[in-house]
Amino acid sequence: MSDEADHGPDNKEAAQQGGYRVLARKYRPRDFTGLIGQEPMVRTLTNAFATGRIAQAWMLTGVRGVGKTTTARILARALNYKTAEVDAPSVDMPIEGENCRAIMEGRHVDVIEMDAASHTGIDDIRDIIDRVRYAPVSARYKVYIIDEVHMLSTQAFNGLLKTLEEPPPHVKFIFATTEIRKVPITVLSRCQRFDLRRIDAALITDHLGRIAGLENVQIEDEALAMVARAAEGSMRDAQSILDQAIAHGAGTVTAQAVRDMLGLADRARVVDLFEVLMKGDVAAGLAGFRAQYDTGADPVAILTDLAEFTHLVTRLRFVPSAVEDASLTETERKRGAEFAETLSVRVLSRAWQMLLKAISEVQASNRPAMAAEMALIRLAHAADLPTLDEALKSLEGQEGGSVAPRAPASNGGRATPNGNGTSAISGTSMTPSGGGGAQTMRLVQPQAEPAFQPAPAMEPEVAEVPVRSLADIVGLADSNRDMKLKVAIKRYVRPVRLEPGRLVIALADGAERDLPNELSRKLKAWTGRTWMVSLSQEAGGQTLAEEETAKRETAFMDARSDPAVAAILSRFPGARIIDVRIPDAPEVETVEDIEPSSDDDEAL
Repeated sequence: MSDEADHGPDNKEAAQQGGYRVLARKYRPRDFTGLIGQEPMVRTLTNAFATGRIAQAWMLTGVRGVGKTTTARILARALNYKTAEVDAPSVDMPIEGENCRAIMEGRHVDVIEMDAASHTGIDDIRDIIDRVRYAPVSARYKVYIIDEVHMLSTQAFNGLLKTLEEPPPHVKFIFATTEIRKVPITVLSRCQRFDLRRIDAALITDHLGRIAGLENVQIEDEALAMVARAAEGSMRDAQSILDQAIAHGAGTVTAQAVRDMLGLADRARVVDLFEVLMKGDVAAGLAGFRAQYDTGADPVAILTDLAEFTHLVTRLRFVPSAVEDASLTETERKRGAEFAETLSVRVLSRAWQMLLKAISEVQASNRPAMAAEMALIRLAHAADLPTLDEALKSLEGQEGGSVAPRAPASNGGRATPNGNGTSAISGTSMTPSGGGGAQTMRLVQPQAEPAFQPAPAMEPEVAEVPVRSLADIVGLADSNRDMKLKVAIKRYVRPVRLEPGRLVIALADGAERDLPNELSRKLKAWTGRTWMVSLSQEAGGQTLAEEETAKRETAFMDARSDPAVAAILSRFPGARIIDVRIPDAPEVETVEDIEPSSDDDEAL
């Protein structure tokens, strides 16, 4: 039956009884044609009834308010449908049959409704099992409707299994639940399952509009859209909210009234807030938030609406036809499409993730407004920042471009700008001089510094240092006097791959777990660029300590095989090699020049 057909009798009945029936009861569907948004289930049941393949038990699952209990009653009515012309189960019920009204009102003797939330034990199920053997009193089938069936105890489920598998031919079971995962698989396997879907917001909007017309209520389109969104796919919730809005507005429902009633944010203001945040305008963002908060909008609702609009803009990038959704306001349609063309998916995804985190933070905070403002500041600050991939590409571009790398100042020196845009280091430095076996150092005084030219106000830059090998990193640790990290790199880091801004390593046994993170932080501070240090499943190369050990062993082997060293070792019994040094220009001594020592265990 249509809503219009059901509306008249209900009004008369309510007037006669001097009471008021809430909209959720007054406009409850009475046959399958009135079920909104559940077409797949209706089609399956229609085919099953037409072919005589009627199941012995059904399991209806779905979120609250999608029509599980109503569907169960309609199904019980269809099983027991009987008129002067029709005496068989039928999905098509154009007129009211003998049992229809009593079944729909929940008072038919052969249709037993039980709430499993308050009847969870085995004794309640035993009572059902004992009664199923008796034939129905006046209906064709005895129908048991068990709501929230997942709340039955394990013993109760076990007691029901045998009856479910082989029920008497005159008995049908209809179960309803919001927690399908809590129902034992042994019970599910004996039932025909229907998943009732959340009702689309556009369908809810249209249905509420029809109800408002039948109730002679003037309601704004934006108010309808707000109610439909707040219902979150539940028709019962939508009708309850509409009922409250009608009472709140004394017969006229405006968008502002619904907004005040539900503590919602103004959707147009939410879009404005989204725009200034994406521009990175913190001051305007905080002002927009405070304006909505002062008018009664809940901070969580504001952030939730921002997240919903972010999702809408992202969806419009890939599904432009989504702009035709009836639950959207004209502002959301027009400006959402504009944002979808200008904002990248990466920026939108980052905003979505930050808003999701912010919503949970605000919900848990005892200062929700402050927590929301801090979240908006973070969002605005991050809006104009490059993503990690973009930052790495930019840095790689600079590495390969014409920008000259800047070396760090040493020995108290400082970087000063040159006329060509690069930096020079002033201060005292040490350079090797001369040839010969031993290296000496000479001091080089800095040249006169060029006149300092003031630059525009900006954040100070850290001199960027090129890193081409693991040895360069050890050198940086040494020059920055971080001996602990220097030793850790030499002992535990196995190089896999080194690229500008990226280091892939494997760790030797005994390494600390935080070594990659520590290395990433220190490299950023020492080199002036962001570094990604990641662990690899590959074995990697030798550690620097292992390389040094191998080189040392090779040098000792070469030294022992050298004729001159061999002659010395043979001339001085007990002598041993404790170190090998190779000067740039060694001065070779002959064996005759070496006088024997009084110590028989001379170390060379």
